[in-house]
Amino acid sequence: MKLNSLGAASVLALSLVMISGCDQVEKSAQQVIGKATESAKQAIDDTHKAAEQALSEATQGLISPEKQEDEQEESNSNKEA
Repeated sequence: MKLNSLGAASVLALSLVMISGCDQVEKSAQQVIGKATESAKQAIDDTHKAAEQALSEATQGLISPEKQEDEQEESNSNKEA
């Protein structure tokens, strides 16, 4: 009978160790995903800036992205009013 109790206790202890290990793995995975998300956002922002610069250079400054956005906002607000 003592052997069964010892075995059950060992299984429970091993289960607890595995669960805490899984918890740690989950936290690590969340951190990795968070860092990957931030890296992706940064890459998108950098690409957007490079595209704006390339557009500006291609049009020799005739079209300014900021100016276009301001004009679109003004025309949208005029339509709503």
